[in-house]
Amino acid sequence: MSQRICGRIGALLLAPLLALILAIAPAPALAQLHAHPDGNGTPVVRSLESLRDLDDQSWQVVAYREGPPGGPLRLRIVGYPGKVRLDHPTALEVRSGRLRWDLEDVTLASAALSGDTRSAAAEFDLAPLLADLEQNRPLRLRLPRVFSELAVPPYVVAEWRSLPDAPAA
Repeated sequence: MSQRICGRIGALLLAPLLALILAIAPAPALAQLHAHPDGNGTPVVRSLESLRDLDDQSWQVVAYREGPPGGPLRLRIVGYPGKVRLDHPTALEVRSGRLRWDLEDVTLASAALSGDTRSAAAEFDLAPLLADLEQNRPLRLRLPRVFSELAVPPYVVAEWRSLPDAPAA
């Protein structure tokens, strides 16, 4: 009988401790898509992350879809204006394990980017990569003469993979 009482008292003491640990433990990074209309009213769904390359330079990485599900999928990489100048066209190399993709540079097809004299952004066709990805594996991006490796964590890959079917704003 005394073992039973001790067991219940122990359980009563452990429950609040476990709740406290779960409350203060850092939550895993969760991917979030943002839906909004662009300046022309076209729905846009995007994923926005700030990532650092091997040289500790910060890059803004925006994966987005314009229009309803099935619309074009793009990956925009933006560096700090004045610190980097991106030449076009330059394919983006993407690796995951032994797999490799060369994403087409579509920067000059973008009215917003083709006229930007700062040349600190590049845009790529994301559809071929997303069509092939079957898991949320980490990716390594390489943009020749700009950065040698930009690591994309699995939670960001999961976010990108959800873009094609995400509801529009």
